[in-house]
Amino acid sequence: MRIKNYFKNFTVLAFFLFTFNSFTFAQTPNLTAPREQKLLNGLKLLVWANPGAEKVSVKLRIHSGSAFDPLAKEGVMTLLSEILFPNEVAREYFEQDLGGSLDVVSNYDYIQINATGGNDKILEILQALAGAVSTPQIDKDTTAKVRTANLEKIKELEKNPAYLADVAVAKRLFGSYPYGRPKFGTTETVSKLDFADILLAKQKFLTADNATLAVSGNVKFDFVYRAARRLFGGWEKADKKIPATFTQPDAPKTGMPVFVSPVEKTSEFRFALRGPARNDKDIYASQILERILQNRLQMREGKQAFVRQNTHFLPGFFVFGVSQWFVDSIKKEGNQISLPVTDGYQENFLKDPVKQEEFDKAKAEFLSALNQTDILDFWLDVDTFKLAPFKTEWQNAQNVSIADSQRVLEKLQKEAVAYILVFSGKKSDDATSTSKE
Repeated sequence: MRIKNYFKNFTVLAFFLFTFNSFTFAQTPNLTAPREQKLLNGLKLLVWANPGAEKVSVKLRIHSGSAFDPLAKEGVMTLLSEILFPNEVAREYFEQDLGGSLDVVSNYDYIQINATGGNDKILEILQALAGAVSTPQIDKDTTAKVRTANLEKIKELEKNPAYLADVAVAKRLFGSYPYGRPKFGTTETVSKLDFADILLAKQKFLTADNATLAVSGNVKFDFVYRAARRLFGGWEKADKKIPATFTQPDAPKTGMPVFVSPVEKTSEFRFALRGPARNDKDIYASQILERILQNRLQMREGKQAFVRQNTHFLPGFFVFGVSQWFVDSIKKEGNQISLPVTDGYQENFLKDPVKQEEFDKAKAEFLSALNQTDILDFWLDVDTFKLAPFKTEWQNAQNVSIADSQRVLEKLQKEAVAYILVFSGKKSDDATSTSKE
């Protein structure tokens, strides 16, 4: 009888442990390290052999983005990213012939091509990507088409008060520093760009030794390596690398400029503070703090409020935003605008120390989101942002304590604040675009 009960209890315990371990494993991404190899031209190759994968995923990242746009020529790197696949033909090919997808992402820190397809289509995928980056179609006609399409996108963005507010507060905080300039450019800067500007950017940054190729799927490393060597081997490397170093920006000006919104009866309030870079030791503590601060802001301002941390290779920043902020209370007569008092407004959210309850909630949400991160992107981040080895970074994220987030909060309390407001009352009152300091 005892033996029977023993086995019964053991079975229950084993089932519980199996269920618990299965749940834990399901919440943690595959931390298996890829096989690495570097081609003679400097291209780094990462390969995960995953026999159970339904499709193969290929990501090619160029470790330079719009932070390298020349002053008054903002938008160059975005045009470079879009000229790689300048029409819908390539995307249709990936969808219809390769059974997958194609997407190009461009931001301040990198350009990335994301492609998927059937596992048996890996050769065709690599061939398409290799042709795009090694021999892009940069000429007058193609540049004109891509530029026109981008100008239309920017015109639409500039009709959005929230976009204008985000751009304005970044400029207020950073000035002409790269993160203070629009990553897509403006209608003024993009309209002046020509194929020579894109060609120069290509020669400087679109090079094999400034890129990492990540492949995951039901593939064999040796096959992928031989294919990459044959297809990407002719991709040129740079004569010299250009470091991401820029003159540090001045402190933001005091006061709050007011910009006229293109939409009647709107109010977009923003304030921003500089924060840690992506490779800062406090980056994960700051990302947990971001969630804490958003909860605090929404407790006061409602769901139309947000806190967003923009992390970059060089120092990033926190943006606090509220849509329709005092929209019915702000009065405009001629060029005079009566505004709520904003001096010290940030103290409503920064003055109180981090509480254990809000930290635990924010950390759980952060780790849940982190566990859903595409593992290829995390490994690519290690190269782009010069991070510690992947497992070290992953462990650092798990080990963040409340004291770490409190330390970041105390740093933010000492940062200068940039304020801006995008506002429009009745259209008849906003005939001219004005800005008030």
